[in-house]
Amino acid sequence: MKNNKLLQIPPLPAVLLAIISVQAGAAIAKGLFPAIGPASTASLRIGLSAVILLIANRPDLRKLTKIQWKAVALYGLVLGAMNLIFYMAIKRIPLALGVTLEFIGPLLLAVINSKKMMDYLWVLLAAAGIALIAPWSEKGLDLIGVILALVAGGLWATYIVLGGRISKIMKGGDAVSVGMIFATLLVVPFGIASGGFGNLTPGLLLMGAALALLSSAIPFTLEMSALSQMPARTFSILMSLEPAVAALCGIVFLHEHLSFLEYLSVALVIIASAGATITSKKETL
Repeated sequence: MKNNKLLQIPPLPAVLLAIISVQAGAAIAKGLFPAIGPASTASLRIGLSAVILLIANRPDLRKLTKIQWKAVALYGLVLGAMNLIFYMAIKRIPLALGVTLEFIGPLLLAVINSKKMMDYLWVLLAAAGIALIAPWSEKGLDLIGVILALVAGGLWATYIVLGGRISKIMKGGDAVSVGMIFATLLVVPFGIASGGFGNLTPGLLLMGAALALLSSAIPFTLEMSALSQMPARTFSILMSLEPAVAALCGIVFLHEHLSFLEYLSVALVIIASAGATITSKKETL
């Protein structure tokens, strides 16, 4: 019993460690881009994550119903597309800005159908943040990278909706594990077509395994532990810190230093995301 207690991490540190793990994983992923490219990196991350999660959770595929298969297939395809497009985005723009732009999707989801003036304020605040980093001139950010990050944000919002629905018909661990199979089936062909796998070495494969652990297995376990010990809204507010942690990881691991306006943009989106979470309706979408 003592060992079990020692392994339990309090909810606040668990969420913070999960955020750090995800963003450190994203930094590792970007470090792999020059060698194997974003498509092969996404394939490596998702494929290895699928293997790890399937071994850890051991879902009984024979017991899945037709409705569950359809739901988890769509969930997994969206998950795969979201990760692939996000990696394509951060190849072109700094990690922190990619995460910031991606957050617009969940933010809009949080305030959709809202009639509160305060919620519209959060959208305007986030829009101001985007305006600060929009590629208005040739010296601005890569336009394609910005668009890809916003598309990834839209897919993230879709993933959240699908995740909420599938949680009602499947266990969380089973849904993610099986969903990763479909994510792998979607992404791996892009990785093969890109030719990046031809450059794999044992060292790069080891980095891929670390990426899979940091980006999926470890944060998923920590998040599930935290959610069982704290309100979902508190969890969501803490998750709003992701752009800030991404900025820190970008500096430490990738030497990506942002301009003052870009840091201000990150801060505005963090405030908007946390504010929207606090004031949004309690009803599930």
